[in-house]
This record gives sequence, structure tokens and C-alpha cells, in this order.
Amino acid sequence: MKKFSFLAAVCALLVAAAPALAATELSVFAAASMNESMTEIAEMYKKVAPDVSIVYNFDSSGTLKTQIEQGAECDIFISAGQKQMDQINDSHVMPGTRFNIVSNKVVLIVPKGNNPTGIASFDDIATDKVTLIALGNSDVPVGQYSEEIFKHMGVWDKLNGENKISFASNVKEVLAQTESAAVSCGVVYGTDAATSDKVDVVAGAPEGSHKPIVYPAAILKGTKHEAAAKAFVEYLKGPEATAVFERIGFSIPEK
Repeated sequence: MKKFSFLAAVCALLVAAAPALAATELSVFAAASMNESMTEIAEMYKKVAPDVSIVYNFDSSGTLKTQIEQGAECDIFISAGQKQMDQINDSHVMPGTRFNIVSNKVVLIVPKGNNPTGIASFDDIATDKVTLIALGNSDVPVGQYSEEIFKHMGVWDKLNGENKISFASNVKEVLAQTESAAVSCGVVYGTDAATSDKVDVVAGAPEGSHKPIVYPAAILKGTKHEAAAKAFVEYLKGPEATAVFERIGFSIPEK
């Protein structure tokens, strides 16, 4: 009788564990600037689809694009720039699934309460008010937008020639350098600045100085979980996810 009870208990545990063992794991590669919003959305999605586990890989869009090209398993890719999605569009993106998920803006930040030279605008970057500025490197969308801005202003070569730039591998590193006052200022997305209590925003990018900042998202051809990926993408387009994006500071592109 005891032996039967033990076997029955084991069987009951296996049956109870079956849904968890069968859970679908979605791999989502997302731009570093989406960390806070996407993490919150994943928690919300547990109530909608408890059998789906969202696993994120947050990094610069260029790094994520390279990982995808090198064969990394990824179901959904969200880039902070069109360029990175364009580069894998034909080879890796599932046709008909690409869409623009959010828009952002670029701002100039300084360490909170630590702006002794009075940096107040992008025009100050090329002056003695700035010793060092943190920017994303050329493989990072925020770095590409920064370069566009300073080329538009005619000071890009001057900043490089004077070694005024501390290049970072992604936008979160730019934010961290500025938070720690390792630099005089930094250029980040408005959403990154909004999530930090260690920086002050002193200016927005000059009007017309860079391309629109629109984040494309897509399901990848190699996904093994097409139905689950499509369901999560639809949730990202819905009102609950939209509310999170907008609260953090993103805007929703017009359809």
C-alpha cells in the first residue's frame, strides 16, 4: 500500500509539472534602451499567457544584429534603428511581420547637480564648457544619431580632433558614464534619461539635426515558436503595452 501511494504521489507531481515543462520560451533581442519597458511588459504578459516565458537579450542594436547573423537563436528582434533591421531584412526577417513599434528622441544630459560650467545646449559641446562627452559608438543607433547631430552642426571633426569623445558600446553605458560624472555630459534617448534619477536633461537635439528615431520590430524566419511570437507581437501593439511605452517616454508611430 505504501509503495502504491509513493508511485501515485510521483505520478501526481509529474502531471502537475507537465504544463511548466511544456512552457514556450520566446527569445527576444531588444535594444538596450527598451530594457525597462520590455521587462515590465514581460511581467504583465505572464497573466495573459502563463505558459510563455519571455527571455530577453538587451544590447546595442548593432551587437544584436551581429549575433543574429552569427546564428544566435532569436524569435523577435527590436532595433533602435532602421539600419540594423534593414541589414538583416531579406536574410532573417519573416515577411509581413516587420512594423514600427515606438519612437524616441535624443537629449543632452549632465550629472545631476554637477554641471559647474553651465552646459545648457548642444551648442556648448564644442566649447570649453565640455571636457569630455559620452556618445554611443558608430555601431550603436544612439551613436549614429549623435554623429548626425554634430555633423549637422559642423562640429563633428572638431570633437574628434580634440579627443573630446568617450565612446560607449551602448546607450546604457553612455548613461552610466554621465551618472558617475566620468564625463561632462552625454547624449542618450529621452526614455533613458527619464528612468535615471542621477542625471539632468539640459537640452533636446536641434530640430532637423537627425533622422526620425523609430524602432522597428520583426519576427525572425528561424523562430521555432511562430504562433507564440505572433501572439506576443500583437500584445506589444495593444493598449496595455502601449500604456507602458508612453509612460516611460516613448511615442507610438502612426500606422
